[in-house]
Amino acid sequence: MQIDGIRWCRYPTRALLAALLLSFAVTGAAQQPDRATLPLEPGTPIPDDYYRAEFVILERIIEPEAVNERMSGRTVEEPTETEEVLWSVLENGTTETTLELAPRKDLHLASAAARLERSGRYRVLVAAGWYEAFPPDYEGTPLRVETGDWIEDARAREVEGHITIDRQRYLHVNVHLNHWQAAEEDSELSENAVTGVSGETPSPDGASNTEQTTAASATTDESAAQQLPVLAEPAPLELLTWIRETRRMRSEEIHFLDSPTIGVLVFFKKIEATE
Repeated sequence: MQIDGIRWCRYPTRALLAALLLSFAVTGAAQQPDRATLPLEPGTPIPDDYYRAEFVILERIIEPEAVNERMSGRTVEEPTETEEVLWSVLENGTTETTLELAPRKDLHLASAAARLERSGRYRVLVAAGWYEAFPPDYEGTPLRVETGDWIEDARAREVEGHITIDRQRYLHVNVHLNHWQAAEEDSELSENAVTGVSGETPSPDGASNTEQTTAASATTDESAAQQLPVLAEPAPLELLTWIRETRRMRSEEIHFLDSPTIGVLVFFKKIEATE
């Protein structure tokens, strides 16, 4: 279904989100400049098939218990190895990217992101855009995404995955995001970890002096090792929801892809050469 240039995904669109974005579709063009400052040297010709790509990743504010989908048992493949980063929030809160991002105020989706934040129903995790040429037969490199709250025990962000842009006749955007939560720990394993149960049996009474000396030396070495910092294994994660979707894009259409807890707004603006 499409309403005033906005395409929706298969999930039922929430009334508030629909109203906010429909209002933006009607008034946004007048509020935003048609063209932001380009990352090109003065006098440099604009390349063919030059676009501003924009993505807004948001989280719906909802208790995990309210999610009807049961995805904790789903098998999730290992993260795609890539050196290109769209948006990665480190443990200390700093953000990394390999792209030359445009200022948020210059984005066409900036108004939509602001409206969603003001609604109190959604939290904007990422609002990013950049300029790039996407010629026909363009095969994009996956762009890594790591955002959302930091899950301390797992040492990971709650939303992670990648986004890939390709072009055949049309632009295609593939969104592959996982929304994680901390998994419930196994009480028996936790108890063993606290009490230090190892399953070892004591040495027999008839052990030789050599064995006793070796054991004493090992105990000394073990005591010394215990003084060194030991990094615990990351706690397991449990899948809450995910997005797995490829969308065909046209210039100046707003697309919305979502799951019950996270969503992605996508927009491409073709930059035409002007006198």
